[in-house]
Amino acid sequence: MKTRNTREAGFTLVEIMIVVAIIGLLASIAIPNFARARATSQVNACINNLRQIDGAKQQWALETKQGPSAEPASTDIAPYMGRSTGGAVADVDFTCPAAGTYISIGNVGTPPECTKMADGHVLP
Repeated sequence: MKTRNTREAGFTLVEIMIVVAIIGLLASIAIPNFARARATSQVNACINNLRQIDGAKQQWALETKQGPSAEPASTDIAPYMGRSTGGAVADVDFTCPAAGTYISIGNVGTPPECTKMADGHVLP
């Protein structure tokens, strides 16, 4: 009489636990790097927004012959930021991507500021 050694294909509990442990280890390495990369990109986006606001203020001042103490409104500089549609000024969204706000556009002679200045949201 022949005995049949049949083994069903499948994974053992130990093999599944090893795979789950490896996935957990990789996630514990990747998640902090993702958070750090996100924070860095938000800082860079905010600095770029501040740079665009400052450039728009400078263009507005040159075209309207204003001095360094003149303070433009957000609707004054919107066309210089590429935020206009067919000649009409669209709603201008001056918000920081890191949930900060721009304190004020300021006058032409001072750079714009973000409420997250302590986190590096400052024009260099």
